[in-house]
Amino acid sequence: MAYSAVCISATDGAAGEQIAPLVASRLDFLLVNEQIVAEAARQAGVDEQFVADVEKRKSLVSRMLSGISASDMAGASTLGPMPVMIEPTPASDALRGLIRSAIEEIAEQGDSVIVAHAASFALGDKPHVLRVLITGAPETRAKRVAESHACGAKEAEKLVSRGDANRADYIKRFYGIAAESPGDYDLVMNTDRLSAEQAADTIVHAAKL
Repeated sequence: MAYSAVCISATDGAAGEQIAPLVASRLDFLLVNEQIVAEAARQAGVDEQFVADVEKRKSLVSRMLSGISASDMAGASTLGPMPVMIEPTPASDALRGLIRSAIEEIAEQGDSVIVAHAASFALGDKPHVLRVLITGAPETRAKRVAESHACGAKEAEKLVSRGDANRADYIKRFYGIAAESPGDYDLVMNTDRLSAEQAADTIVHAAKL
């Protein structure tokens, strides 16, 4: 079966910021990440009390997605280069709930590449969603982060370590997953030796099966 949505989760320095736009472009899918959803909520003037209400949140998500689709999600090329995925301070529970609702709705609509640390957990029971993890050895990832951030090796190692810790904390606190495992994904890719082009080709091939 072909998959109508692809969830891409990437550790810092694993080249996910290069791979995701390539996958979206080659599949002719929309590309969206958590920052786009959060920004849409901000621009809509949404307050946390509103998004904490599940029923109100459902109607808001539909309205937000219409606006996002017309602008930020109009195509992968509109997003431009994505930054290295170093997770910022976790959002509030209310905002994370809004992001999760948006991710679920986006996946339901199909033809989308969703870049989010925990989207695969939110959509794990959806047969039309291909769940992908992009990762690599800490040494390789630190080297890439050092190059992209123009920082020293030690600082890059700290950034990668901090990103991994924030990622684990996000998944545990928001989804109750104590330890992430390869079994949580349909496809796990080590990009130590694969180029972004090769990795994207592999994901696209899997999505079309």
